[in-house]
Amino acid sequence: MEGALIARDRVGIQDFVLLDSHNSETAFLDNLKKRFTEDLIYTYVGILLISVNPCKELDIYTKKQMDLYMGVNFFELPPHIYALADNVYHTMLSEASNHFILISGESGAGKTEASKKILQYYAVSCPSSTLLDTVRDCMLMFNPGPAPIGSGPNDNSSRFGKYMDIQFDYAVGGHILSYLLEKSRVVHQNHGERNFHIFYQLVEGGEEDQLRHLGLEKDTQHYSYLVQGECSNVSSINDKNDWKTVKNALSVIDFDASDTEHLFGIIASVLHLGNVHFDGDTKGYAILNSNALLGIHVQVLHEALTFRKIEAKSEEVLSPFTVDLAICARDALAKAIYGRAFTWLVNRINESLENKDSERKTVIGLLDIYGFEVFSVNSFEQFCINYCNEKLQQLFIQFTLKSEQEEYEAEGIGVKKHRGIISVLNEECMRPGDATDLTFLEKLEEKMGNHPHFLTHKLADKKTRKSLERGDFRLLHYAGEVTYCIVGFIDKNNDLLYKNIKDVMRLSKNPIIQECFPATEGDSRRRPETVATQFKNSLLRLTEILTAKEAWYVRCLKSNDNKQSGKFDEVLVRHQVKYLGLMEHLRVRRAGFAYRRRYEVFLQRYKALCPATWPHWRGVPAEGVEKLVQHLGYKPDEYKMDRTKIFIRYARTLFATEDAFEICKHELGKQQRIQKRHLIFFSFYYKHLLMLLLQLQEYRGVQARKERDRRAWAVKIIKQFIKGYITRREAKTTDNSEYLAFVRQSYLNRLKDNLPKTVLDKTTWLTPPPVMTEVFRNSLQQKVVTSAIFKGNKDSYPSSIAVSFVDTRINEQDINMRILQTIRHERIKYSVPVVKYDRNGFKSRPRQLVLTQAAVYLVEEAKIKQRVDYVSLKGASVSNLGDSVMILHVALNDPKQKGDLVLQCDHLFEALTKLAMIANKQNNIKVVQGSIKFEIQAGKEGGVDFSTAQEPMIFKGKNGHLMVVSDYFSISA
Repeated sequence: MEGALIARDRVGIQDFVLLDSHNSETAFLDNLKKRFTEDLIYTYVGILLISVNPCKELDIYTKKQMDLYMGVNFFELPPHIYALADNVYHTMLSEASNHFILISGESGAGKTEASKKILQYYAVSCPSSTLLDTVRDCMLMFNPGPAPIGSGPNDNSSRFGKYMDIQFDYAVGGHILSYLLEKSRVVHQNHGERNFHIFYQLVEGGEEDQLRHLGLEKDTQHYSYLVQGECSNVSSINDKNDWKTVKNALSVIDFDASDTEHLFGIIASVLHLGNVHFDGDTKGYAILNSNALLGIHVQVLHEALTFRKIEAKSEEVLSPFTVDLAICARDALAKAIYGRAFTWLVNRINESLENKDSERKTVIGLLDIYGFEVFSVNSFEQFCINYCNEKLQQLFIQFTLKSEQEEYEAEGIGVKKHRGIISVLNEECMRPGDATDLTFLEKLEEKMGNHPHFLTHKLADKKTRKSLERGDFRLLHYAGEVTYCIVGFIDKNNDLLYKNIKDVMRLSKNPIIQECFPATEGDSRRRPETVATQFKNSLLRLTEILTAKEAWYVRCLKSNDNKQSGKFDEVLVRHQVKYLGLMEHLRVRRAGFAYRRRYEVFLQRYKALCPATWPHWRGVPAEGVEKLVQHLGYKPDEYKMDRTKIFIRYARTLFATEDAFEICKHELGKQQRIQKRHLIFFSFYYKHLLMLLLQLQEYRGVQARKERDRRAWAVKIIKQFIKGYITRREAKTTDNSEYLAFVRQSYLNRLKDNLPKTVLDKTTWLTPPPVMTEVFRNSLQQKVVTSAIFKGNKDSYPSSIAVSFVDTRINEQDINMRILQTIRHERIKYSVPVVKYDRNGFKSRPRQLVLTQAAVYLVEEAKIKQRVDYVSLKGASVSNLGDSVMILHVALNDPKQKGDLVLQCDHLFEALTKLAMIANKQNNIKVVQGSIKFEIQAGKEGGVDFSTAQEPMIFKGKNGHLMVVSDYFSISA
């Protein structure tokens, strides 16, 4: 809170509760805009967090930022999503209670990104364990990984809602609930929208052999289900890279090769289904086009998609489809396959996150749900989504009012149910006879005609009818009016598959399909639940889960519709502020008291403003606060004193107190400086008398510390010797390195006094210890490789022969812990300091070159600047002169991939020998005369020119090349 008060004049108000004009929507927006302009995207309303999407990357999510917010009071630092996440976590620990964070807002407002930031914060800030790491990885990877199976149409828009429970304590786990996957997107997309991302990722990123096995071609234009929105390629989406991320995510949730193959086979089958076409016979009945080949026998597929089973005279017979009905059956099958596969995938993820400990654990829930949607054409999906948002808004209001009322009560401060649209829709779907969308609309007009928030063309006045089609109905939501097109409501709500289609799916050899279409399904004569009923029931279960937990809120606002950084669309933001109920929430907080603080905290900050409380108040804190506010002249209606807190009604009262405190601080500073001068004068002689005593004490202390250090050193040497002896037969480590050095030195000393009389006498040589034999063999092997590559080719080679190679030039403790964690699955073989020259401009930058079993890493402190698989490493080039520059050549398989590495290494021969042996590239290291070309990026080359002179130097030449000048007597090892 103090941070908000001090910064209020510079960057607006950090907590809207302290906004003087709290009833003014304009003042509310002005404050948001002022902070947004300064890239301050977070603002509080009490403990509710508002986040405005900046539509650009901000450097506010670093490890340093995370450390800053860990364990800090909620209002001590500027508003941030880390502050909210940390406060929820520590409240959960201190109260041993369950909590949830509701993230809401329009599509594109940044909800999914907010959930990622919270998960990443917990992944870094919470106590680490192997089990906890597994849960974190699974839940973090759920967003970039399997989520593309439920994401579209834009960069990161979730087309399903998800609620995640993160379990803490000694045993951890998690659980994910998904809501209303928008299955209709599989078969139809509006203009400018994509299908689910996974389809494009598979087609664009899949390997040739894999696509050939699945019968797919590397061109999205060949698939009917992918081209309806005319938006196959999006500039901000890299489907090839995202494909790699998806496969990595599946490995995190324990998918083996067989599971992955079956899952991608299902996705491919949906694409093939979309390309199934029908011809009409002479009677208008559908005939399957023979060119449409799938993994199911053509005859069986023909029966499933061109006939339906119906009951006639107590027996089942086949009734032929028209072409239109056959297309509907095909699309229904595609949606069913995709939707059930998605449900199966969520269940598999939950299995990997399941907490096997039966004891109750505290949890933090994270709800990332689709935002309120208003399109040019709104259908059944938008109706369900907006219905969900209505329910969550009601829950938000209920929680807000309840929490305020409970706090006032603790401190001692003194809906009619009716049948709704879903019920009418279900009745119409289940009634006998031909139910159509229009009969449903007529039933709505009959049942809902008198409701003030419901309107149709028939019920509207003449002026309003112009904006309503005859097949539309309009609802007044809390977010505003939305017009829904009635077309498709009945079919989408039924979402039924014909029995013979289910029978065909059970013939599949794909185990996932068999699990998604169990043999027991359909045996019951009871009609399956409609989509709306399933969704309504799942929301009811979600509400029960949420009401059992303490609520926290993140309200995400979209700054503009064009994703343009720095643009603040006031009309759009005002609309969101209105329907998210932010002004109402602020008024609820301000209707009581704007500022509330425990007596101890308030007194500690402002005690200097009253002589009776300064510098120390010895009595009860509440009495001290009472004396303080009376001295400040607070009026009775401006504050309230209760059991543990002071409540201040007006922000201006608090600001006046804060301004007085700022003035007081300056006066106190002057007094302290005067007191300091007097203290210096009177303490001079006292210090002189103490000096001799202190010197004597210091001398005794120095001697005692020397003796202590000597003993500690002796203990350390003895421990190292013993540990080295125990591990003497293991590989060289920091524990046994000094002992092995002692063994080698001892052997050489003994050998000096017991040398054979002749070199040819092989029988009297002292037997060396095993460690010397192994080291000599490894060193000799490396030197042989060095000789084969460089002998007679590079001028400085002869001077390197006498220089011993070492295991590594950088110890692991000198490599950043984050780097070690990132590459923990790859064993580090060798590390060396290098200087890297930029491919453009050749600016020199110190780096670490790390060689693992699998790849070369170029590291800058805690960042991996470039990773090169050994498969992608074409080789290395050096000059024939005495310089220490080398170029690592990289195969460029992607236009965005970084090019060759230009490095300078003081241990050139050692580093290249290690690289050659680890990567098996002995034949790929070339010694070149004159110049070496290197690739900056695909299709763009640079050059390095080598020469000699009296003074060595490296600089950028006028021809744009890097000029490397070595002296005539260069020595490089």
